[in-house]
Amino acid sequence: MNHPLRVVLLCTLMTMLQTGWSQSAEMSMDQLIDYALANSPEMLDAQLKVQDAEAQILQSKSTGLPQVSGSGTYQRYFEVPVVPLPAEFTGGEPQEVSFVLKNNLTAGVNLDAMIFDAAYFVALKAARAARTYAQLELVDRQRQVRQQVRDVYLPVLLLQSNLAQLDKNLANLEDLYEETQQIYEAGFAEQLDVDRLALSLANLRTERDALDRQYENALRALKFTINYPAGQALTIGDDMEAMLAEDNAEMLTMTVNYTRRPEINLLDQAIALSDYNIENFKTGYLPSLRGFAGYQYQYQGNDFKSGFWAPTGFVGLTLNVPIYDGGFKRSQIDRATITRQQVQVQRSTVQRLIDLEVENARATYLSSQERLKDREDNLALAQRIYDTTQVKYREGVGSSLEVNQAEQALYTSQTNRLQAIYDVLQAKVALEEALGEN
Repeated sequence: MNHPLRVVLLCTLMTMLQTGWSQSAEMSMDQLIDYALANSPEMLDAQLKVQDAEAQILQSKSTGLPQVSGSGTYQRYFEVPVVPLPAEFTGGEPQEVSFVLKNNLTAGVNLDAMIFDAAYFVALKAARAARTYAQLELVDRQRQVRQQVRDVYLPVLLLQSNLAQLDKNLANLEDLYEETQQIYEAGFAEQLDVDRLALSLANLRTERDALDRQYENALRALKFTINYPAGQALTIGDDMEAMLAEDNAEMLTMTVNYTRRPEINLLDQAIALSDYNIENFKTGYLPSLRGFAGYQYQYQGNDFKSGFWAPTGFVGLTLNVPIYDGGFKRSQIDRATITRQQVQVQRSTVQRLIDLEVENARATYLSSQERLKDREDNLALAQRIYDTTQVKYREGVGSSLEVNQAEQALYTSQTNRLQAIYDVLQAKVALEEALGEN
């Protein structure tokens, strides 16, 4: 094999190892949410409930359709029953006579059909309402999954941003250490200056290792939440700064739309189901009418050759008229009415809780933005102090202790700013959830 071909094959192999075979994926928060919605066991359970509600509708429909059944019976008398006949009928001695033959075979078809039953139509409407309720439960479950992913995702994003910032600080400190080492070797710095920077580097590397372990733990929790394969690599694709730049000012003034909250929609549907329940109990006062029909063909004989076939057919109606039940249906209606009132009270309470949640979320969001502004001002000041101490140190008018103190203050300000960004993003997510905008 010639050399260029070997190079091409090697490059192809490396590309396969880095892409398809590594099974690595980079996902944003929205992509992770979509993945969780498609793979979460909770979502599968909610979807199965919707399918079950669909099956219940078909089940309710089937009770109002004509029911046809077939039947077959074979009976063999090993001792034929007899009836005694008095002497008056025989003209002599009393005798025994049988009106049954040894073999009896009956085959038939029966039809039962509902003609009028008010409860059927109410039950059908209630089944459709139950399907809507299951669909709303699915929407609510989707909201819960989105919240769970966001709650686990944002800490991972914060730790990733802290790691990126720490790597930059490590690179800068390593450059400063190398520069100080050269100055020391030239005789213009003390060993103490080099040792202080070496200690700072060691501490920063230890901090990075600990932070990296926290990141891996948080990433494993995220994989578990979205039902992602634990052994497959996952990379976070969002940037805190970019997410912070998104404009969300309208959320602070927009009117609360309660119907955007699945809890309210579920309670509204529960009220509708209560109405159907009351209506269903009221139909118990109405009469119901059913029709039936049947056709049978019967064979009788002592053997299967000399017997005879006898056909039978019939039709009929069954009318059921409620007269008195001791107040049973009245108590059912009263209890169903009370249940409806309880749901209405619950809805009013949830609506008030939503108002409180929105107001608190808005206050927290504004407070987090103000705190972020303070942290950014502090970071800018710490950066200026750090830059000034470095200039003084290089010019020989400052000490390494001042540089070390300014460095620690800068790192603290950087961490505080990232934490403040995290708080803003968390408050923004909480406000979106309160408004039902997610």
